[in-house]
Amino acid sequence: MCPDVIVIGAGLGGLCLAQGLRRAGIGVAVYERDAAVAVRAQGHRLHLDWRGRRALAESLPPQLFSLIGAIAGRPAPLVHGFDAQLSPTGVFTLDEPAPEQSVGAEVMPAHTVIDRRILRRILLSGLGDAVHFGRRCVGYVSGNGGVTAQFADGGQARGTVLVAADGVGSTIRGVRLPQARVVDTRTRLIYGRVPLTPELRRALPPTMFGVFNSVVDPDRRFVGIAPVQYREPPATAAARLAPGLRLGAVTDTLAVQFGCHVDRLPLGDNNLRSTDGPQLRNLVLGQLSGWHPLVTRIVGSWIPSSVYPIVVRSSVPVAPWPSSTVTLLGDAIHAMSPAAGAGANMALRDAAALAAALTAATDQDALLDAIRDYERDMLDEGFAMVRLSAANGTKTLGADPLPS
Repeated sequence: MCPDVIVIGAGLGGLCLAQGLRRAGIGVAVYERDAAVAVRAQGHRLHLDWRGRRALAESLPPQLFSLIGAIAGRPAPLVHGFDAQLSPTGVFTLDEPAPEQSVGAEVMPAHTVIDRRILRRILLSGLGDAVHFGRRCVGYVSGNGGVTAQFADGGQARGTVLVAADGVGSTIRGVRLPQARVVDTRTRLIYGRVPLTPELRRALPPTMFGVFNSVVDPDRRFVGIAPVQYREPPATAAARLAPGLRLGAVTDTLAVQFGCHVDRLPLGDNNLRSTDGPQLRNLVLGQLSGWHPLVTRIVGSWIPSSVYPIVVRSSVPVAPWPSSTVTLLGDAIHAMSPAAGAGANMALRDAAALAAALTAATDQDALLDAIRDYERDMLDEGFAMVRLSAANGTKTLGADPLPS
């Protein structure tokens, strides 16, 4: 049985699922509320761990996976901690429990780094006829052997399976699982991008070129610093490995984020969202008074157009439910704080697992069994990372503990 699958949401998880289904010969259509691929900020940098890398290897055409391997940076799998004066406070080595994945004649390590926008454009490659922008889903109806998604413009789309990949504010989750809760962690992050110039490279300690750097003061104000460096210019690699895919000119950068408990900020959420990049940069610099000059220099170098705030929210673990042909993946079911760097990797993991489950289904009974097995494993693994991320957020930023 090859079900026609309707995917709501063209983020990383939804697109990875679509790629995996296409590779298996299963019909798929993706509907995205945004009018275009780049109308809002969705993160600067993505650390692909072994889960994300394996999911991409299983889902993408070989040439697209080779493209990721050609361009993605390969930092040492180390997370360094510092205090506000950049004195080291500890180092953590990331686990690599899965074997490395071959990329053509090369081997891609378990930990790589890529610009999130670049990865999303790669995931869109070859899906042009399947992805529909500007289609906001407002609900669905099940019956007569299928599921019909309903859209704000009055249109509909019918398939055998409906997948919610529509993020932390999922419309599908609200209908499918009204008991599922998402809570405000009471922490806020402000993201920005910094050009990694030759002068800045020389100023950074060598230890700061690992996967991530966490700078925390006694009041649990936090600055995260993460290099995004390319092994090969993305446009050059795309021309060689995926002709027709245009990735544009991209330079090495630092992805830099500031975080703290909401009580430490002088602005409420509405004002944060309406504040422009230079003002947000000045707000953060005011929070970093007395910090090491290199940290303030980095934040002061934020590209104003790249700066934006987010409210950090987390799903509350939910008990298993009776499975149907409406299911969920990624942030739509297990949204988590970025404090463990796991959210996107878990969404990619879900996508590959769900694609495999749907591919293996041979009839209606097998389809429901496959979805049930997928959901069981997805809940176990996804909410384990939700709990870890919440604990890290409480420890580092003073986030409210995850409710029972």
